[in-house]
Amino acid sequence: MRIVAVDVLGGDFGAEPNVKGAVRAVRENPEIRVLLVGDQEIIRSQLAQYDLDGIENRLETVHTSQVIEMEDEPVSACREKPDSGIVKCAELVKAGLADAFLSAGNSGAVMVASFLKLGRLKGVSRPAIATALPTLKGYTIVLDAGANAECKPHQLVEFAVMGAEYARAVLNKTNPTIGIISMGEEETKGNTLVKETIPLLKKSGLNYVGPIEGRDIPYGKVDVAVCDGFTGNVVLKVCEGLSKALFTLLKQQMAGKPVAAIGLTMAKSAFKKLKAKTDPDHVGGAPLLGVNGNVIIAHGSSSDFAIYNAIKTAVALADNKAGEGITAALAKIEQLAAAEPK
Repeated sequence: MRIVAVDVLGGDFGAEPNVKGAVRAVRENPEIRVLLVGDQEIIRSQLAQYDLDGIENRLETVHTSQVIEMEDEPVSACREKPDSGIVKCAELVKAGLADAFLSAGNSGAVMVASFLKLGRLKGVSRPAIATALPTLKGYTIVLDAGANAECKPHQLVEFAVMGAEYARAVLNKTNPTIGIISMGEEETKGNTLVKETIPLLKKSGLNYVGPIEGRDIPYGKVDVAVCDGFTGNVVLKVCEGLSKALFTLLKQQMAGKPVAAIGLTMAKSAFKKLKAKTDPDHVGGAPLLGVNGNVIIAHGSSSDFAIYNAIKTAVALADNKAGEGITAALAKIEQLAAAEPK
């Protein structure tokens, strides 16, 4: 049985999608139990809308009296609102009462609470957000996707290790390929951070294949693409926006055109599969790798379907124990560095 704590009041749409997604996850998987963390009265009013026969004992309410809002400054909010859903979820994981937690709320506060309550894995200087982007070959893990706007070369190597272990654990990649996002495939291109990171990646023992460009990601050139959080967040948001814009454009082109509408109807199954492949709600959330616990950060605009999938991602993260692999891999790199001639 896996226990996932959900920050019920986190996200742009409040409790409804969080509770609805949790109910679906519990209903479909008898091995999942969800702790609904937030205002007890709000949670109960949401649960009253569903037939909970047979699953009510796997949906438990954990009352909190405070809420960290999206506009709150993360550090002060975590200190001033210790009875908030985000902080309480992190404490539940720390106490061993939950295997993982997820929140669609203030992502900065999720990172701060995770750092303060759970701590970092040994060898990790900066936790990173790992986002799975759909490609022609499956998925590419991009990290960091927003936790660290400015990074140092050794931290990008840490991201590569964390991404590789996540790809092994969750995507079943036996020897994940690693690339660093740059402005060209030549090692002479890129900014100082990229140029100084490349030699470290070459010596890391990872399956590093070289610099990649942004256009390489949709083709699945590598399993893991590393970069600073500023670059990664831009890549993520461009991909998400482009996906939605293309489907909107397609609908606009079909409007008022009977022949085109007939063609769309005939290809409906193919378009449905394509939308499912590119819709971020199907992934649900991104893990915060490098903290000593399983944490999933979901979109603020997450639907109930996204929350449902984020819970599944949290369970997979807990089942596959990626954290243990990260610690071992970083220790190995440290040994390699120590063995180098001075």
